Amino acid sequence: MYCFSYYTYDESLIHFFGSTFAYVQAIVAACIGAKFGVNGNPGELPKWYAIVVVLFICIYVAGFAWSWGPLGWLVPSEIFPLEIRSAAQSINVSVNMLFTFIVAQIFLTMLCHLKFGLFLFFAFFVVLMSIFVYYFLPETKGIPIEEMGQVWKTHWFWSRYVTDEDYPKAGGYEMTKGGQGPKNV
Repeated sequence: MYCFSYYTYDESLIHFFGSTFAYVQAIVAACIGAKFGVNGNPGELPKWYAIVVVLFICIYVAGFAWSWGPLGWLVPSEIFPLEIRSAAQSINVSVNMLFTFIVAQIFLTMLCHLKFGLFLFFAFFVVLMSIFVYYFLPETKGIPIEEMGQVWKTHWFWSRYVTDEDYPKAGGYEMTKGGQGPKNV
């Protein structure tokens, strides 16, 4: 994440690592499916086969760490305006931790029931996330945080939900003393 947020990053690098981990996820599913089948009994499992599967799982984790992993933290920090960023980021952290807990609790149960299909289950969501990001998240590279309101107002989908009242054209907001809330300036 440090690499992507501190330096200007090449998006093709992110797409390369993201697609690599999606392909490797399918390879892991194929390897486990070929050896274990649907009954879960591998028979005799050669050591080299186990090493290959573990190697592909490590590549998958590395690909996730370089592509999708940091985006759950990076994207929300870039898309929310300054007025609500800290509240939005705290909600983001809470939801992220909640779903991490849920996935950690149900992973082994799902693995026992779905077997190699579990990796295909997660691959489906990688494809779904890719489609969502491609169509619904605007490019934020080089856009100051103060201009994010304009980005949302001009987006083909989100412009239906963002009004001029949400982001006034002239001026901005100024915090007032005495708990009176923000005022337009």
